[in-house]
This record gives sequence, C-alpha cells and structure tokens, in this order.
Amino acid sequence: METLLLLKPSRAYLPQIAACRNEFSGCLDWLHGSGGLMEIEDPDAWLRHVALYEHQDQVPEGKTSFSQYLYVRQEDQKIVGMINIRHRPTGPIGTWGGHVGYSVCPSERRNGYATRMLRDALPHCKALGLQRVLLTAGDENTGSVKAILANGGVFENAVMSPKHHVMVGRYWIQST
Repeated sequence: METLLLLKPSRAYLPQIAACRNEFSGCLDWLHGSGGLMEIEDPDAWLRHVALYEHQDQVPEGKTSFSQYLYVRQEDQKIVGMINIRHRPTGPIGTWGGHVGYSVCPSERRNGYATRMLRDALPHCKALGLQRVLLTAGDENTGSVKAILANGGVFENAVMSPKHHVMVGRYWIQST
C-alpha cells in the first residue's frame, strides 16, 4: 500500500501547491479545505495566509482559526489532496461548513484518498480538543459522503449552503 502523509504546507511544496491549484482551475469543482488557495493566486502568499490563520489571536474578526494540511504521496511527493481543520467554526461556516473541509485532486480521485485523508486527520482534531467533528457534503458529492460514512459519520440533518447554493448533509464523527 502506498504511503500518504498529512503535512503542514511549506515552501518545499510550492511547485506542487501551484500544480494542485491549476488542476482545480480547469474544472468546475470547488477546492474545499484549501484555506482559500483558489482566491490567492501566489502560493507563497497562500503559505503566509495559512500560517496567519493557525492562531485565533491573529485571525481577522469574524473568522475562525484553522490548521491546513497537504496530503502527500511519499513515493513521488505529489499532493493528492488538501484538508483543513477549523478549530472553532462559528456563524454560518459552523452551520454549513463544519470543522473539516477537504478535496482530492481531480486526477487522483476514485483511489480512496478522501477516506484515508479524513481518517488520518481525525487524531489531529482530537489533539485540538475536538471530541466530535462536524463535516458537511452535498448529496451530489457521493465520494465525500462515502468518505464521511466510512469514517463513522452519523447524519444529523440537511441545510442550505449559501456559498454553494446546494443542500448539504451535516454529519458528526467522533475524533479518534
């Protein structure tokens, strides 16, 4: 089985971060769990942005701190996905976004990476003091729903995402 690691973003991965961003810019999918990578064109500026959001006392008012990770395949050092753990989501993001957002690069889908990435992130959630984490996924996003359910997700209800204009299911998972 190939080795995949959750790694904090760093300058060593700047070319791979740019490649991941470019892969999403050519498709209609959202780059969930990327800490705003699609809005920040320069990967180096994005690194500064995610470092700032690591600590709540540095985050702009009304925003929540988060921990950003790359999911890297060790054999070729390719980023296959990204995952973002929101420390204390509040307001609308707490309703339709939850604690964890993630994406798998389009070229790497259907390999079980979302399930594995989410499983590997749950201990990081627990280390942040999150005993239960909220994840959301649109019904049309069957891959994400499968990953959530495979990690013990329990459906609570569905709400409208004002950002994406779709109904999203809300699922709770116990941290491990």
